[in-house]
Formats: sequence, C-alpha cells, structure tokens
Amino acid sequence: MGQRFPTIQPEHRGFIQAQPMFFVATAPPQGRINLSPKGLDTLRVVDERTVVWMNLTGSGNETAAHLLADGRMTLMFCAFEGKPLILRLYGRGSVVHPGQNAWGRWAGLFPPLEGVRQAMVMTVEEVQTSCGYGVPRMDYVEQREILPKFLQGKGEEGLKQYRQQKNRVSLDGLPTGLPE
Repeated sequence: MGQRFPTIQPEHRGFIQAQPMFFVATAPPQGRINLSPKGLDTLRVVDERTVVWMNLTGSGNETAAHLLADGRMTLMFCAFEGKPLILRLYGRGSVVHPGQNAWGRWAGLFPPLEGVRQAMVMTVEEVQTSCGYGVPRMDYVEQREILPKFLQGKGEEGLKQYRQQKNRVSLDGLPTGLPE
C-alpha cells in the first residue's frame, strides 16, 4: 500500500500541482502541534527536493514560530476526486520574509497575491504515498475569495497593524520572526 521515496518523482509533482488544497503540519519541541489547510494558488514544486508556498496573513502564525523553533514540516495532499491517493512530504522548512535576499526568488514564482506575509521553503527529506481508500470523494467547486477580499480591504497599513497584533507570537508564546 504505502511507498517511500527519497525525492519528489515526476508523477508526484503532477499530483501535487493538481490539488486545490493541501495541509501543513508543524510542531515546536514542546507545545501545540499545528495542522492547517491551505488553498488558493500558493504552492509550487521547485524541484525534486524543494517546495515553496506563500503564507498569507491570517489569524495566527504558528508555522513560522514552529519552523524557527524546530524546523520540521509535513505537507499532505489528498485526492478527493479521481484515483485515491494520499501523498506526504516530510522535511525541514525555513521562513523568508519580504525584503530578505531570497524573497525575489520565491515571490517571482507566483502571481500577485493579496496579503502575502512570508514564503515557507521546504527541503524535502522523504516522500510517502498511501492508498487513500478512506478519503471521501468530493466535488471541487471553487476557491473561496473571502480571504483575498478581507486582506485587500485591510490595505497595506491595516495589514501591518493586524500582523503586529495577531502574528508576532504563537499560541504557545513563541516568536514568529515577523519583522517590526
């Protein structure tokens, strides 16, 4: 049933790119485990060992805090339509903020996105697939436009204030590395 691979194979890349949503899991050495669903056009497979996703401003910033504290990250993709499959990427992640040297490299892979807070760059250490027989079949309708509209409505100054209020520390009080 399950198979393990040292890198992202071409068929994995195609599967990943076809999914309208993915899940990201991170954890600090002590404290809460975070598991978040992600959507919109925010993820790219760069090569067989590198994945980057743009993290939009949200009500928390757990992933950034956990990557600073520990670095471990798992991404999971599920086939809700077609042939069943679950694919997990295991690896280590880092956070790149706008204005840092590597920012242009990663941001240039995406169309303009409202409220981008950081790029999460993952170095893949292992790929694991499993059957996905227990995952329900669901029809994809569309991406929700609520978050982009909310972020656009805040404006740049409003986003800065929101991030300072909501995104500076994790639920466990860990710093997120968000610039002042």
